[in-house]
Amino acid sequence: MFQRLATLLNGEAGHGVTLPATLAGMAGAVLLAVGAVNNQDVLTIIGGVVLAVGLLASSMAQHMLIEYPIYERLDKMEGEE
Repeated sequence: MFQRLATLLNGEAGHGVTLPATLAGMAGAVLLAVGAVNNQDVLTIIGGVVLAVGLLASSMAQHMLIEYPIYERLDKMEGEE
């Protein structure tokens, strides 16, 4: 069971590596909405910044930790032929 959890969190198959950044982006979206509804400028700005940072971090983590190793293996396989 713990091995499966480790695979989900750390492996390419589970994509759990991007989860913390995605959760931060989701929290930012909630803060943005609450700030906008309650007309609170500071909360709206903070929510927007947290949302943007979460989205960028999630995308960057996916590229660096999931896609780059896949491309490296594909390049090695193409070089062996």
